[in-house]
Amino acid sequence: MSEAPTPAARPGDEFGTAKLVYILYFIGFVIGITAIAGVIVAYLKRSEATPAAASHLTYLIRTFWIGILLAVIGAITTFILIGVLILLATLVWLLIRLIKGFMLAMDGKPVPDPETWWW
Repeated sequence: MSEAPTPAARPGDEFGTAKLVYILYFIGFVIGITAIAGVIVAYLKRSEATPAAASHLTYLIRTFWIGILLAVIGAITTFILIGVLILLATLVWLLIRLIKGFMLAMDGKPVPDPETWWW
């Protein structure tokens, strides 16, 4: 009798967790708490993911923390008006990273350099 495949071995499901986290981040633009849920899921599932899926989860974890850093810098500097530009640039940066990563996940491709600060 054969055993049922493990969740990581199911065909077509390799990037399921990464796609879920991307969606939670997108929803996080409206309901911020979902981004926190997304980073928690990414941390919990990264160790059991395939290398290609793990590249997405690493990319998403870094996106979260770098985004928080840029948002804090923007918030602190809003009183000298440069902060508004930093916050706007952070929003554009986040959207580019999330859209690019989600498209790669949909195509079944890993993130080429998951530790980059750019996209």
